[in-house]
Amino acid sequence: MQPATHRALPHLLAALFFSALSLQAFSLSTPAAAPIVWRDASQWLPAGRAWDDTPTPFARLPRRAETTVPKAVWRLSQNSAGLVYYFRTNATEIRTRHEVASEIGAMPHMTAVAASGLDLYARDPNGSWRWAGATKPTPKTKRTEQPILTGATPEMRDYMLYLPLYNSTLSLEIGVPENATFEPLPPPPQKPIAYYGTSIVQGCSASRPGMAVPAQLARKLDTPVINLGFSGAGLMEPALAALLAEIDASIFILDCIPNMNSLPPEEIASRVENCVRVIRQKHPATPIVLVEGRTHANAWLVPANREKNETAQAVLRATHEKLVAAGVPALTYVPDARLLGDDDEATVDGSHPTDLGLRRQTDRLLPLLKPLLPK
Repeated sequence: MQPATHRALPHLLAALFFSALSLQAFSLSTPAAAPIVWRDASQWLPAGRAWDDTPTPFARLPRRAETTVPKAVWRLSQNSAGLVYYFRTNATEIRTRHEVASEIGAMPHMTAVAASGLDLYARDPNGSWRWAGATKPTPKTKRTEQPILTGATPEMRDYMLYLPLYNSTLSLEIGVPENATFEPLPPPPQKPIAYYGTSIVQGCSASRPGMAVPAQLARKLDTPVINLGFSGAGLMEPALAALLAEIDASIFILDCIPNMNSLPPEEIASRVENCVRVIRQKHPATPIVLVEGRTHANAWLVPANREKNETAQAVLRATHEKLVAAGVPALTYVPDARLLGDDDEATVDGSHPTDLGLRRQTDRLLPLLKPLLPK
């Protein structure tokens, strides 16, 4: 009698033979994937940037601001928050590769996707912008290359790609198969909304770049929004007021109270009034929106937080009333009125909104901003 291994050998050889035939047939019937063609996004203009003379294509303030704004503002202005690139393609796969200045990592109150990743939206047949994909940044590196969308239907459609909120983008390329059509698109032609504020405006603690309030407003209003949020540094200094006044905006939103509440009341009043008057001098009729900012979620429990919020908000209210009484036109005031809702469930740390809080703030602002946009 033959050993079992000898009896099994012919069957094993037959299985290997037919497997080889199957692989050969598969390779003959499945065409090789088309090579990827890469486009350097820095070669066309993004939306969400007010100046073209920035130190890099992905920074937010002009070079000359380095000598006038506080160091913290200048450093944060190198973060690419709010910058978004538009393009059109019929590709079934879209790849991205980008490099950032700091090693990719999540923060205690923010995901790595939001801080250092890319976020893709596509316009649907009804004209609405809908989420399409996001990158997954590679930990402990500065460079990520991966598909951001695969398996899409091959119709021509418009896309918008958001850049990282809390990292400085050094390079960005978008790749599609060589047999696909690809067309870079300019920013939308409408005058942008200029949104100046704090870490909340910059996008902390969004789960991904497209969830920051300026990004949500831009999609809902179909109007570019310039993100001038500076984490911990939205303080309405005169240098920032002068820069804001350079922007040919459709609306100016001033949302700095969550940072300014650490200043003495008289300093808050002085800076707010100066900022409004500097803008109004160059833009006599452009709407200016003053936002009280969120109240700490635990203010009901922590008297110090409640007092800080209420004092700064009261100063802003009084300053607004003073400006209106002085005849300063086109001012809109947004009271806290539970800007993030009334259940205290919309922050990650009592201060910075989660996606829920960011959506609630967006929904609160939308009906106030729509009537202010040019007809």
